Amino acid sequence: MLEIFTRLADVLTYELFGLDPASKLGDSVHFFIEDVTKIYALIIVMIYIIAVLRAGLDTGNVRKFLQNRSRGVSYLIAAAFGAITPFCSCSSIPLFLGFTSARIPLGITMSFLITSPMINEVAIALLGGLLGLRFTVLYVITGMLAGILGGFFLDSIGAERYLTDLGNQAKALGSTEAAYPDGTVKTRLSLRERSDFAKDEVKTIFLRVWKWVLIGVGLGAGLHGFVPEQLISDNLGSGQWWSVPLAVVVGIPLYSNATGMIPIAESLLLKGLPIGTTLAFMMSTVAASFPEFILLKQVMKPRLLVIFFFMLLFFFTLAGWIFNLAF
Repeated sequence: MLEIFTRLADVLTYELFGLDPASKLGDSVHFFIEDVTKIYALIIVMIYIIAVLRAGLDTGNVRKFLQNRSRGVSYLIAAAFGAITPFCSCSSIPLFLGFTSARIPLGITMSFLITSPMINEVAIALLGGLLGLRFTVLYVITGMLAGILGGFFLDSIGAERYLTDLGNQAKALGSTEAAYPDGTVKTRLSLRERSDFAKDEVKTIFLRVWKWVLIGVGLGAGLHGFVPEQLISDNLGSGQWWSVPLAVVVGIPLYSNATGMIPIAESLLLKGLPIGTTLAFMMSTVAASFPEFILLKQVMKPRLLVIFFFMLLFFFTLAGWIFNLAF
């Protein structure tokens, strides 16, 4: 399904605009068109579907199901769901907004947001085939633990109070009750009412974030096309302890999905970059990027963004050190 956006970007970039596929400008423009159209479509489709489902479900029962489980199990469920969804960090935002509007606890939602871009089935297939089963197992465990521990930490500090007006508005939109003229409350909506509710929610959220998608992906696309791999391998390939956190910091301004990062990761490995350093760079590029933080700024206050940023920095650095020691 996601190939539709790649094909659309191919047609617009290379056929309509006539840009060279091998050029840096062509690569950047293609990346921009593909990701903007994909994220817009996901915002519209995913939030609509989640809103329709939520309008027909008792979200109180959903919350009770999660809250009646031990928090560790709830984080594990969210992280596992994140692991099987093939989204980059920005593409995960629509589902994040949908979960927030369903009033799922923030820590559980963040477990999904952290894990989803970190674990990718393409990365598992390609890098697992290149590096073996031990790498694959450790890669999946690392991504899952990051999501679980991240969710636990954010809940433990009461991070929900750091949501912005839009974040709280999304939670408020979780109420699907309607009132009859006599004042009685109607809790079960018709299919038409569910659809109308979902359309209103999509409109409200889309109008608040569409321009930030353009700005964020635009910045990421520019860096994606014009930062050479050789620069990274030349400066981070010596294997010192500080090269891992430096790789994470270098990767954060960049932006790519996991599929797009695989050829880059393979190239860096072949040029001698240590496995852990390469993985830390890949994780920060895919799971923590300027475009993502620009979008999250709409639902998170600066304090929560800073906490989230340093939490990711810690997890990616720790993962890089572990993989460098293990391999």
